[in-house]
Amino acid sequence: MIYSLIFGILLALAAFLAFKMAVADWRRRIIPDVYLFPFMLIGLLVLVFGRWPVGITDGVLGGALGYGLGAGIGFLFSVIRKNSHKNDEFPPIGMGDIKLLAAGGIWLGTMGLAMATMVACVLGGLWGMRRRARFIPFAPFFMVGAIIALLGLWFLL
Repeated sequence: MIYSLIFGILLALAAFLAFKMAVADWRRRIIPDVYLFPFMLIGLLVLVFGRWPVGITDGVLGGALGYGLGAGIGFLFSVIRKNSHKNDEFPPIGMGDIKLLAAGGIWLGTMGLAMATMVACVLGGLWGMRRRARFIPFAPFFMVGAIIALLGLWFLL
């Protein structure tokens, strides 16, 4: 009984933190660490102690893969920007986005991270083309992709 209550509280807190990250990225183009790091910690606690569709090994591997993927994309964009001689004020991908990919990997594992990232890129790209946006906030679209991936992991696998 108490175990289920604690698990429910942790999931509710994680949902609140995910919402706050999405809103902050949408409004200010920043994902604050004050929301991101507790989100990661709750993800690790859920993996270790909770009944979750992702195992601890896949969650840790997904977190490392998410961070490496985000850092690789960031490095690639920085090389492209340096060679194109563009002097943009903001880089295309920030450290908050990279850490969000790592947190998503912890919560979703490798397969869920791939699904969530693909959904986020497609939705964000469509939104950006429709609005002709110069900046596309990654967190709101990644959260939608994560929900879809989590439902897919939970019910399909």
